[in-house]
Amino acid sequence: MKKKTILLSFLALILAAAGHLYGWQIPFGRDYDYSNILVTRAVDGDTLLLENNERVRLIGIDTPEMHESSKLERDAQRSGQDEAAIKQLGRQSYEFTRKLVEGKRVRLEFDAERFDKYKRLLAYVYLEDGTFVNAEIVKQGYASLLTIPPNVKYAELFKKLYREARENKRGLWQ
Repeated sequence: MKKKTILLSFLALILAAAGHLYGWQIPFGRDYDYSNILVTRAVDGDTLLLENNERVRLIGIDTPEMHESSKLERDAQRSGQDEAAIKQLGRQSYEFTRKLVEGKRVRLEFDAERFDKYKRLLAYVYLEDGTFVNAEIVKQGYASLLTIPPNVKYAELFKKLYREARENKRGLWQ
């Protein structure tokens, strides 16, 4: 019995070290309180990093890319815009999101799916004062819509805010 315990402890230590080295997240059964968790940084305009090292993809919105990627190339081809121009818009969206959430405690609300194909949490995010982050980014004109069923709880709200932002030339629509 003692050898088995030592072996399991050793294996857990190796996995934890490998996880740290390769960026894997191994919470060892810890259940995080997503009703009050710190955003350590905005990764880009629609992705956040939490204090537990999990990434959160904001449901229902899409901001322009800031970095070279296949998505940037696709977006440039689809829109006819120059990649440099898209990256500049992505930087503006990132700055807005960063100022809105970085270093602040938030509450996550989940929809039908909890993770995307990249293993990021999919969530609606709220600041402590009640500000609905996903909606605020759209409302201020820093995101387009990205509705992917079955995660559609606030799709109609986002459509309304998106139309208003475009009509009023807010954010990226100036």
